[in-house]
Amino acid sequence: MANQLPYDATMIPTELERNISEVDRRIRAAERAAGRATGAVSLLAVSKTKPSELVRQAHGFGLSAFGENYAQEMAEKAAALADLPLCWHFIGPIQSNKTALIAEVSDWVHSIDRLKVARRLSEQRPDDKAPLNVLVQVNTSNEDSKSGVGPDAAPELMAAINELPGLRLRGFMTIPAATTNQAEQREPFRQLRELMARLSGSLPQLDTLSMGMSGDLEAAVSEGANIVRVGTDIFGARYN
Repeated sequence: MANQLPYDATMIPTELERNISEVDRRIRAAERAAGRATGAVSLLAVSKTKPSELVRQAHGFGLSAFGENYAQEMAEKAAALADLPLCWHFIGPIQSNKTALIAEVSDWVHSIDRLKVARRLSEQRPDDKAPLNVLVQVNTSNEDSKSGVGPDAAPELMAAINELPGLRLRGFMTIPAATTNQAEQREPFRQLRELMARLSGSLPQLDTLSMGMSGDLEAAVSEGANIVRVGTDIFGARYN
């Protein structure tokens, strides 16, 4: 009897490869439509709840950056896949008791919205590692259910984070309200792009906008996204 795979058996490697190729095609088409250089946008494969075996297969099809929502799951995958040159991005809400693990394992953190958390990440970043690349999460849709600092409060938080030695401040992340209307999709992304432009005088190192997912990546690319976070259209529906 064959071993039962710990993931959806319908997600055979050829299907995974087709999914990755199609997402890449969409990103490059969006770059062309927006008049942006080819390769200006990076794909972050959101692998939360997916097993390390599937991440290994995705790496075999050209992916190297993976996003995780849960610190312990990220750490376990990083250990299981330590033989691969992977870049780990933490993209979920940050619990104070998980900052040490996140600071040790991740290369990027997209979801900082409190100075307390930023300070802990800075203090707990191992001395033998480069400063942790970080993004401030902004709640552009003003939804109570969403994490993130308000746009008006973001500049003060950014200035404080910029003083922390264990962190390298890079830009912003947002998860706007879901909509299928592209004009409505673009609005929060435009707000974030304009916010970063306003802060570029005092924080010239800002260079990253993490915005756009499976359903709205074209709108995000049109408004200046550097990183799009795609899970469902690569790996299929998430596991609980």
